[in-house]
Amino acid sequence: MLARTNDPIVAIATASGRGAVGIVRVSGARLAPLIAAICGRSLKPREATYLPFRDASGGAIDHGLAIHFPAPHSYTGEDVLELQAHGGTVVLQLLLARCLEAAADVDATTGRPRLPGLRVAEPGEFSRRAFLNGKIDLAQAEAIADLIDASTEAAARSAGRSLSGAFSQEIHTLRDALIHLRMLVEATLDFPEEEIDFLQKADAEGQLAALQAQLGAVQQRARQGALLREGIKVVIAGQPNAGKSSLLNALAGAELAIVSPIPGTTRDVVSQTIQIQGVPLHVVDTAGLRDSSDLVEQIGVARAWGQIEGADAVLFLHDLTRSGRADYAEADAGILRLLSEKLAAGAPVLDVWSKQDAAPSAAPATGISLSAKTGFGIEALRQRLLEVAGWQAVPEGVYLARARHVQALSRVEEHLARAAEHLAAGAASLELVAEELRLAQNALNEITGEFGADDLLGVIFSRFCIGK
Repeated sequence: MLARTNDPIVAIATASGRGAVGIVRVSGARLAPLIAAICGRSLKPREATYLPFRDASGGAIDHGLAIHFPAPHSYTGEDVLELQAHGGTVVLQLLLARCLEAAADVDATTGRPRLPGLRVAEPGEFSRRAFLNGKIDLAQAEAIADLIDASTEAAARSAGRSLSGAFSQEIHTLRDALIHLRMLVEATLDFPEEEIDFLQKADAEGQLAALQAQLGAVQQRARQGALLREGIKVVIAGQPNAGKSSLLNALAGAELAIVSPIPGTTRDVVSQTIQIQGVPLHVVDTAGLRDSSDLVEQIGVARAWGQIEGADAVLFLHDLTRSGRADYAEADAGILRLLSEKLAAGAPVLDVWSKQDAAPSAAPATGISLSAKTGFGIEALRQRLLEVAGWQAVPEGVYLARARHVQALSRVEEHLARAAEHLAAGAASLELVAEELRLAQNALNEITGEFGADDLLGVIFSRFCIGK
């Protein structure tokens, strides 16, 4: 894509399907001839004009609003034309085809195509051009997609803060402090004969400690933002008839899974995303874990273990009405052993005791006792799930972040920690300090896109929708 960034591009910028309004967007240089061909006149900058969109013979394809955003005051930083028509699929396809046709037609005045090279935009190409032209940085570009994809109000608000530049500003502040510290270290390396201890006079160790503390605060908000965006996967596991499907229905507030007293009713995976205080939790109900001669049930159990292996947390359900039976307790113990083997490192197992309404006196002192039937203990479980997810911050103070941002900040933390060790070792290790600070700065720059590989950009923007 990098070799084609100078091509003019066009795309339908609204979602497919029927709607009241649909938009066709064009971005490139010198759009005036194309505007004249489609609109039949020139347009005032940034002023919506109602007019017919003309086909090759001068007839009207549709009537709507045309807006011209001259460069550099546009979304992409290039000349942009937006045609706002009725939102029918056929109408928008006709407009798109007309733009391509008019661009290829020879202009009577110049004898050349009106807009040579106009092509249909690739996914995310408008936003990519905005990034390449300095209108937004990479973190803001990702926030555009996150705002579109936000599944909760808290996620949408946090994505809006990232889009406005709140997250990027935090990164720039860290980078500026880091650059200042690098300057002190490298000045000491460049002028050792002057015998001026730049580092001691400037309190380099204190500056580095302050930088690490500031980074920790940013990491905390970034982790909360990543949680708002991605949520966690919670798998409900246990023996047949432990109340797994009833618990899923209670958490979701809807009858999603079939509930019956017949063991083995659930034979496939049933999942639902719920939100607790704006945090998305992807809850998965699974088949009861037991040995079975039924081939279909065996497949269900295998799928259950597959879901468990990819879980961020497991709700291990125990049936209070059967908890006193030795065979039941033994089977639970066997499942727990397998859970410890198959679960990813660090993924917690929460003991949940179901059917509290039927056996209230059997509830143990540890774990969470609940009743999906009466609702007892459901709110306590919700709060415990938030704790497991690591949710701490108030959403209004969080900006949306991605896993790659959290990983980059972790690398910064590691480099700063090593820099602190080398700095404490004295002048002989200053070159190592300088190198660790340089690597930390590179990791920060990856977040905003000031330093990064082209293939990373390709992956990020390819996940955008067409027309954005």
